Amino acid sequence: MFEKILIANRGEIALRIQRACREMGIKTVVVHSEADADAKYVKLADESVCIGPAPSSLSYLNIPAIISAAEVTDAQAIHPGYGFLSENADFSERVEKCGFVFIGPKAETIRLMGDKVSAKIAMRKAGVPCVPGAEGALPDNPAEIIKIARSIGYPVIIKAAGGGGGRGMRVVHTEAALLGAVTMTRSEAQAAFNNPMVYMEKYLENPRHIEFQILADQHGNAIFLGERDCSMQRRNQKIIEEAPAPLLNARLRNKIGERCAEACRKIGYRGAGTFEFLYENGEFFFIEMNTRVQVEHPVTEMITGIDIVRQQILIAAGEKLTIRQRDVQLKGHAIECRINAEHPYKFTPSPGRITSWHAPGGPGIRVDSHAYNNYYVPQHYDSMVGKVIAYGDTREQAMARMRTALSEMAVEGIETNIPLHRELLLDAAFMGGGTSIHYLEERLAKRNKEK
Repeated sequence: MFEKILIANRGEIALRIQRACREMGIKTVVVHSEADADAKYVKLADESVCIGPAPSSLSYLNIPAIISAAEVTDAQAIHPGYGFLSENADFSERVEKCGFVFIGPKAETIRLMGDKVSAKIAMRKAGVPCVPGAEGALPDNPAEIIKIARSIGYPVIIKAAGGGGGRGMRVVHTEAALLGAVTMTRSEAQAAFNNPMVYMEKYLENPRHIEFQILADQHGNAIFLGERDCSMQRRNQKIIEEAPAPLLNARLRNKIGERCAEACRKIGYRGAGTFEFLYENGEFFFIEMNTRVQVEHPVTEMITGIDIVRQQILIAAGEKLTIRQRDVQLKGHAIECRINAEHPYKFTPSPGRITSWHAPGGPGIRVDSHAYNNYYVPQHYDSMVGKVIAYGDTREQAMARMRTALSEMAVEGIETNIPLHRELLLDAAFMGGGTSIHYLEERLAKRNKEK
């Protein structure tokens, strides 16, 4: 087992990884920007190294600085968390070439799954159901593009092959708008991902977003830990996640989950990963795979009792999975609300000093956060300051506990989206379960219209 791990991230996930390491008796090194020098996880680390000024490009995305920090502190492995460099194949490759262990998949696997075109081809070969669409990247010939769209049927969606995070995609409802949309998406893809390749698939009108959590070791073992419903989202950014997905039968869960696990065996996957699907009319359609730990991993941990970050570390150390598929039992229900430093309805960021922070507690409540009284939320990074997770024997109990937790939670000095969460936990459609990925956008649009 590793004696020392460097955490190449910030915020709540840096603290989450640090806690797993301390429980396992592993020392931690935390890298940080100048803006995060006073962060809780920096103070709690065995060692910390400042790797640059506040902008991410000069600190958390600075590969040479991170590698140097690992060298000077004699760390043996690097955990990338999520975001930043977590799905950067060049970073993974550099880490391994410099003699450290990357806590995640191999570089070639990250490249395979990071390119949405090659990922879909690999998944089709593995028998994972995909959204109907073009087999590969769109050609340059306009007539061919029109022909492909007609064969799929409108509406279609144009997506960047190297995209992610909800960026680089455009819905097209008519043939007249098609070529212009392709051109614009290509330009956006080049600017955002340095990759102008785009592909086309059927646009599903009213789907849910359901994802499957997997664990796979380097010895050919792979299991799935059930699924999460992440349909409550805005501009493709998740706001509330829950596990298991409401109104999904066990037979279908096991069928898709096993296909995901089998796909991992076929591509030689290593570590934790998530298969993301659109689900509509009883059918699953693969959209992408995230080759890292997810923000919403706690809801899966709550219903399975399996520490996903601990498993990542064990797998990276070369150990075999000791958990078999028959050992994975889904018990109860868990819901997670992302607490963001932003206006609850306009979604404008609200950086600044937290003058008062009171986190909720009680049975079944977990709070993952790096925030505290007098903590200053920097303007340079993602607005999420924490996550509240509620667990119950039933979905109804989990929702009741979450309502209580949100009523107790108090954050002053900045704006947060807690008022929106309180509303959604009383929303009849959400309480019924099975809302689509468009539900929140439509609800917000209706709210603004009525004002």
